[in-house]
Amino acid sequence: MKRFFVLVSCYLIIGIYGYGGSPSFQTYINPVIPGDHPDCTLTRVGNDFYTTGSSFNVTPVIYHSTDLVHWEAIAQPVRASWPEYGDQPGGGCWGGHMVYYKGKYWHFFSLGGHMRYVTAEDPRGPWSDPVTINDPPQLPYTLGYDNSIFIDDDGKWYLLVKNLQPNNAIVELDSTGQPTGVVYNLSWLNPAPNYPYSWAEGPVMWKYKGYYYYSFARDLGGGQYVMRSPILTDDSSSWEMLGDFFNENDPKKNTSLFTRPNHASPVVMLDDSTHWVLHPLYAKDDWKGQGRQGLLNQVHYDENLKPTADYPINTYFTAPNLPSSGIPWMVPHSDFFDSLELNPEWSFLGYTPEEKHSLTERPGWLRLSPKSSSKPTTIIKNDGEHNYSLITRLDFTPQSQNDEAGLWIMRGDETKFLKLYSSVNDNGEKVIVFSFENTKYEVPNLIGDTLWLRIIRNNHNISGFYSEDGINWIKLGGNINISIIDSYSDYTTFTGTRQGLYVKGDTPAFFDLYIYRDAYTPMMAACPANQFGTYRRPQFLDSIHNNDWALYAGVEFGGNSDYPKAPDSLGFSASSATSGGIIEVWLDSLDTGRKIAECEITTTGDWQTFKVFKTKVDPVSGNHDVYLKFKGSGTDRLFQLKTIKFLIEGDTSLSYVEEDFSSKIPKTYILEQNYPNPFSLYTTINFGVPEKSFISLKVYNLLGEEVAVLREEELSPGIYSAKFDASQLPNGVYFYIIKAKDKKFSETKKMILIR
Repeated sequence: MKRFFVLVSCYLIIGIYGYGGSPSFQTYINPVIPGDHPDCTLTRVGNDFYTTGSSFNVTPVIYHSTDLVHWEAIAQPVRASWPEYGDQPGGGCWGGHMVYYKGKYWHFFSLGGHMRYVTAEDPRGPWSDPVTINDPPQLPYTLGYDNSIFIDDDGKWYLLVKNLQPNNAIVELDSTGQPTGVVYNLSWLNPAPNYPYSWAEGPVMWKYKGYYYYSFARDLGGGQYVMRSPILTDDSSSWEMLGDFFNENDPKKNTSLFTRPNHASPVVMLDDSTHWVLHPLYAKDDWKGQGRQGLLNQVHYDENLKPTADYPINTYFTAPNLPSSGIPWMVPHSDFFDSLELNPEWSFLGYTPEEKHSLTERPGWLRLSPKSSSKPTTIIKNDGEHNYSLITRLDFTPQSQNDEAGLWIMRGDETKFLKLYSSVNDNGEKVIVFSFENTKYEVPNLIGDTLWLRIIRNNHNISGFYSEDGINWIKLGGNINISIIDSYSDYTTFTGTRQGLYVKGDTPAFFDLYIYRDAYTPMMAACPANQFGTYRRPQFLDSIHNNDWALYAGVEFGGNSDYPKAPDSLGFSASSATSGGIIEVWLDSLDTGRKIAECEITTTGDWQTFKVFKTKVDPVSGNHDVYLKFKGSGTDRLFQLKTIKFLIEGDTSLSYVEEDFSSKIPKTYILEQNYPNPFSLYTTINFGVPEKSFISLKVYNLLGEEVAVLREEELSPGIYSAKFDASQLPNGVYFYIIKAKDKKFSETKKMILIR
């Protein structure tokens, strides 16, 4: 770690922007904050940037950055043990904006329809207890929710208010954070009964070249608008409506992974006169359930000073010209519970008294105790990536079927949970269970109270494992598809998917560690956190050329007493129809980090044939961002990359490096329930074929009329997906039928179209 900071200092001295001198920090691909990050705001304080936003039933988090691309969780401004926090889906903290004013930091948020604030001398805390802001008598409504703060050039500051559809206002605050009595009522902006801007929610404001810019979102369906005035006033004639804030005319808009951006932060200007905005946005189709991702885009002013933000298209952007200071990419990171306070990456779910967790009762372990026999206690992190491996070591003595402790992935509305846990069955025998909905795999626990658990996510497919020593793993049951979690758009409780640790019942549990991305579990190359030049296909990374690169963030190598592993070598599964090339493996940044390996990829004869290529690795331990830099001659594609896996000493078997978790051959024909269901426009149907067959998959209405042919062809054994576009069909009940004509197999399922 000391060498790390010395390197950063050296580069700053010679005039390079710290890690900004590396190609790995010159561009970025959205999202820069993966996982649920709704209603985000943005504040600049000197050379530091801060963002926070709504958290709802999850404890809010403040993030810090020096380059707007790499973010770290630094604080939880509102304690989960605050008695007024509440504990219900969709409750908790609405909105969130941290600013620096009058020598201290303020964090504003809404709970229960009332605005509050907390203060601190340092953004990392400690933070005060919440103070309620008085509702000014000049407004016939409370101060509402999704609000933000604007600080003017003259030192006055204002709360931008939103409460229900017709109510927008700007409220001046005094030095104590309370209203002064000066109110600018913008009730003309979105009047009843037509509500021209739907909800006109999430108002933010900034100032540029003498204009006050006021920007707001329509609603969850998308759309962001901006207006301006030369003076701060509630006179509608002074405000000029400028229209769309994002570049809705971008020709690549339809290819974006995201759609209909809105709820943007205030615009922040850098010293080089570039302008930037953070904003949340749902992914399309089957990944909406992960919530509103945190995206960064540049804002451009035209000759008339109208601001337009880049549309978040699916490409890499030039990063802000700012120093990174070595902050890693924002994904969940390992925790060995060796500190006195819980890392701020963790959030609690709902009101959680302080005594329900402890890091000191058993040093090096986290103790979680259930809130009650019916209310679990959980610590959770954002679930924003499509591939990772979760590992924990658990010490738990369950007494009844109601007692559970382990790992889980939870849907935002808190109704569906994938769980891998230790418990007791109805015969009083200790068991290990892997479950989701009506699927439950259970084995006797022959290891004892202390055991290891591991969950591997490969897109929507989740597999569960258990172990006695954390080295030799046993798979528990089959893979479980959680598309119903990943695709669920929660427009009621507004919360995205989370993953973490939990305990339920009447017995406390102790957790020794939490690993997010284990280096010794195969990593899907098609799921980089950031990349340059390459292209993500469903099963592999493609379009790899000379000087392209890809980042796999938060990789845990171990090397400590809790996880005493060390990599000896590294295996890549790759294919190439050309002469191939070289993969350089770097830690934490390209060129300015540390290169630990170099692997030559030679031709495999064609693009369809994947082989394993192995190389030795220099000593490495701890948690790192792993960059792959691709080198080769000419301008042709070098190779395709399927999986990456670090190997411990003595591990000579590489067969599992090539394992493709999403292409298992089923033992029987499978027709899964479509997801989402009900659906409004599109839905996905998964099906499995155990042997080469001529397959037809068709959709019919209630009259038995054929309305769509999704598949009608000969298919090899494997798992397949079909997307059904119902945008031109009326609401109602439909049936989809799969037939294997030569095998005399047929199955029917029902789905519901609702708009």
